Amino acid sequence: MTEMTIVHLLRHGEVHNPRGVLYGRLPGYHLSETGRRMAELVAKAVEGRDIVALWSSPMERAQETAAPSALALGLEAATDERLIEAGNVFEGLRMAGSDNVFRDPRSYRHFRNPFRPSWGEPYTEVVARMKAVVDDARAAARGHEALLVSHQLPIWIIRLAAEGRRLWHDPRRRQCALASLTSLTFEGDRLISVGYSEPAGALLRAGTPTQGEAALFDKADEALPEVLRAGSEDEETPGSRSVPGV
Repeated sequence: MTEMTIVHLLRHGEVHNPRGVLYGRLPGYHLSETGRRMAELVAKAVEGRDIVALWSSPMERAQETAAPSALALGLEAATDERLIEAGNVFEGLRMAGSDNVFRDPRSYRHFRNPFRPSWGEPYTEVVARMKAVVDDARAAARGHEALLVSHQLPIWIIRLAAEGRRLWHDPRRRQCALASLTSLTFEGDRLISVGYSEPAGALLRAGTPTQGEAALFDKADEALPEVLRAGSEDEETPGSRSVPGV
């Protein structure tokens, strides 16, 4: 019988970010109180699963999200640089308010090519590093399960690639909420399903705001590049080709 292996990709919980900064790879951004509760809910959801490997992005918010699950599973969370957030030229800039990046004409040149994208790490490079770490985690947990803690864009991009969908997209349409699990199920070396769940769904419904790169575009319709706005209208509905994996 062919071995079944599941690699779960966990997005970190809510970050304490009162100034509304696009934090990206900047150090010093930790989970909020709600984020810590999200991490605890994830730990309860994965406790008892056959998870034998736990790896995390080096960013504080990812490490803090991994900690409760490590305790629940009796594992040590290993750090893997390949799970890090995507690079972004807007790191450290505000996403809302009168001084947000969309009010500065100097920012517009960074939106010249949404297919790459021109404002950050190329999608193809994100796919390459995420595929490599998923492959390594699958090998390490063969016949069992692995839990990898990462960030919204890397998780969403590897999911698009896994489902054979185009990589460029409207960031606001990603199905990758805070503390969500995107689960890749393999039969031997063959991917057979992509699942999605939200262990912290109750806290999300309570009104957790959009965070990360998606928040950069959340209230920027007038300044959003026309090609992105046009593309969002014919984009496939998130989750339409996935089946439960958790």
